[in-house]
Amino acid sequence: MSENFQSENNQEKEVLNEKSQEQEAPQETTEEAAGETVEEKLAKSEAEIADLKDRLLRQMAEFDNYRKRTMKEKADIILNGSAGVVTDILPVIDDLERAIANSSKSEDYTALKEGVELIYNKLMHILEQKGLQKISPKNEPFDTDFHEAIAMIPAPSEDLKGKVLDCAIDGYKLNDKVLRHAKVAVGE
Repeated sequence: MSENFQSENNQEKEVLNEKSQEQEAPQETTEEAAGETVEEKLAKSEAEIADLKDRLLRQMAEFDNYRKRTMKEKADIILNGSAGVVTDILPVIDDLERAIANSSKSEDYTALKEGVELIYNKLMHILEQKGLQKISPKNEPFDTDFHEAIAMIPAPSEDLKGKVLDCAIDGYKLNDKVLRHAKVAVGE
């Protein structure tokens, strides 16, 4: 009986070994097939990484060129941005030079004064076209955004307290940005 048991046991072992070998054989072929796909996947991934690196380098180079170009354009604007205004003011300079040259020859001071006023008005018109606005705040409420108080003087009436009574120096705005605050005397 022990011999029968051993022979049956041996037969079972052989059957199990055969089954395990059959199972291992297909696993090896699937592993080999999987190994090929892994290699293919690896090659595809490496190609994709190389492509992405190339695109990144190109984007970085393009951005660097853009940055350099904008810096150069900004420097040009700073250097030559006022060329239009200066070109527009050149006729006023010519008028002033003529007024100076003729002032020594003329004895008519009223004509000289009128000529200077015309030149002044021409200059202010050109500057107003460029966006310059004068701040003349007399009798307006004091506003620190546009005015700089240089003196506090007694107000002649209650309704003038806190208002600008006198403007020593006019202020100027360029396109709603204050270039110079108006220097004023405020009533207290």
